[in-house]
Amino acid sequence: MQTELADFIKHTPEGREADAILRKCVHCGFCTATCPTYQLLGDELDGPRGRIYLIKGMLEGAAVTAKTQLHLDRCLTCRSCETTCPSGVQYGHLVDIGRRLAEERVPRPLTARLLRRLLSAVLPRSWLFGALLQVGRWMRPLLPFALQAKVPAKVPAAGAWPAPRHARRMLALAGCVQPALSPDINTAAARVLDRLGISLIEAPQAGCCGAVRFHLNAQEDGLNDMRALIDAWWPLVDAGVEAIVMTASGCGTTVKEYGHLLAHDLAYAEKAQRISALTRDLSEVIAAEAARLETLLAARKASAAPKLALQLPCSLQHGQQIKGVIERILLAAGFELTPVADSHLCCGSAGTYSILQPQLAEKLKVNKLAALHAGSPQAIVSANLGCMSHLQSGTALPLEHWIVALERRLAA
Repeated sequence: MQTELADFIKHTPEGREADAILRKCVHCGFCTATCPTYQLLGDELDGPRGRIYLIKGMLEGAAVTAKTQLHLDRCLTCRSCETTCPSGVQYGHLVDIGRRLAEERVPRPLTARLLRRLLSAVLPRSWLFGALLQVGRWMRPLLPFALQAKVPAKVPAAGAWPAPRHARRMLALAGCVQPALSPDINTAAARVLDRLGISLIEAPQAGCCGAVRFHLNAQEDGLNDMRALIDAWWPLVDAGVEAIVMTASGCGTTVKEYGHLLAHDLAYAEKAQRISALTRDLSEVIAAEAARLETLLAARKASAAPKLALQLPCSLQHGQQIKGVIERILLAAGFELTPVADSHLCCGSAGTYSILQPQLAEKLKVNKLAALHAGSPQAIVSANLGCMSHLQSGTALPLEHWIVALERRLAA
């Protein structure tokens, strides 16, 4: 794709990056075949190719309108298009640049600004989100049905965290909303890794990974969250932790890109690269211990295990390009996995998307649950808390993180 960027951005780091990405696009349209919003709306501007043209226009000096912003807002940033693209177009990075520009040029209505500020203020602060969640649970019977669906009636018990006792140590991200909504995820991960000879630890004062604010287009606030997390982690990284383990694939995708996102920050670029290099999804860590896991599971294979449907988050299969790993682990543990049609399509959670674009998110959720239910599973497992919370509001089936199911299997 030929470009002629306007002077205001041509010689900036963002301009050079956008220009390089745009020049890789060959207009083939393969991306539209796997774009969830294009499939729902059938509008070229609600597919990756159309959005690329909108961003190209902005960067070349075209007027930025509320319509431009709407089409960019409707993008889930699921990055399914990146998996499909034969030319390697880094659409996710490009849409971040486009959204930032649109946010600067197009004033949002007051209610939209207030909602985004509220989400940006509450979600990254685990103490505040936890307190408000508790209030929401007390008031749940009085809430409108739409809000009731977003407030879980109960929170699973965390269980015991094993004391660090192994020479091998890895660092976990507690996260911002996960400790309040599903404290069992990290403790289950810690117990499984403990059985595999690895001690999982958390850093005090380690907060949000930055994804929430960054993808709400408060990008500088998101970058500040990233810097704060690096500062909290750095003493343990300096002390020699083997890896940083992500139990939420959405956070993992962001942390693996710290090196890119902070590349032009002289104070943090080198540290950010180090953090990204150390970061592993939990499935990658456990898959590397396959032989030891097989030994632990040997005595349990004869016992019955529930039939599961796996919802593979976009952040894992498209953002991190990790596919088939969780499946192999669960099959090795004796679980039967049901087929899930169109497993590449987004469930509609996408961070705050289900709040900001509720109608599209609901349609995607209904479609995803139909595919997950089709094989008559006894439970659904996922690898990302946001997907779990979004989908659980539409199904009576148990829905939990895959590591919780695996830990229960090991403990049986």
